[in-house]
Amino acid sequence: MNQERLRVRQVIVVEGRYDAAALEPLVDGLILTTDGFGIFKDKEKQQLLRELGRARGVLILTDSDAAGFRIRRFVENVVGKERTLQAYVPSLPGKERRKAVPGKEGLLGVEGMDAAVLRAAILNAGAQQCEPRKGRTITHADLFAWGLSGRPDCQQQRFLFLKRLGLPVRLSKTALCRVLNSLYSYEEVERIAQETALTNQ
Repeated sequence: MNQERLRVRQVIVVEGRYDAAALEPLVDGLILTTDGFGIFKDKEKQQLLRELGRARGVLILTDSDAAGFRIRRFVENVVGKERTLQAYVPSLPGKERRKAVPGKEGLLGVEGMDAAVLRAAILNAGAQQCEPRKGRTITHADLFAWGLSGRPDCQQQRFLFLKRLGLPVRLSKTALCRVLNSLYSYEEVERIAQETALTNQ
């Protein structure tokens, strides 16, 4: 029997896109990737994690190998221990289906875990469940309507809007929609966008 997707308040941080893909059927929330060790040099993503950590908290779910724990410690230091939840998968030998050979330590990663294991890891970490998503989803068309993309004068408007929300100014349209949908309702964002437009006139 299929279980409902978990509506999780915390932002879930995983290592790569295959890990995120494994979680998407289970979680209705914001899932961000570190792109492996790429997070170590990605100042924009570090800033995003700090801001999201302050707003909602972060739940870290990395592989159980040494690399996963190194990434886990780094993200915790970026976000702050008090804003971080730790979710763990068991150390099981194996390899993911898409890989020809196992990883360096021969352990199964997040992407290879059963859905029940991943769900239990998230809940056991203390993830805060929220009410189901209400209201309509914020889209690329909304960003255009609010003057935040696709217009000759949108750059300054978008800069002021993101600065007001405390978000990195270089977020892509897709990333911005995901973040806004995770943090705010459509009505809240519309109001903030309109207020920002008035101050920029």
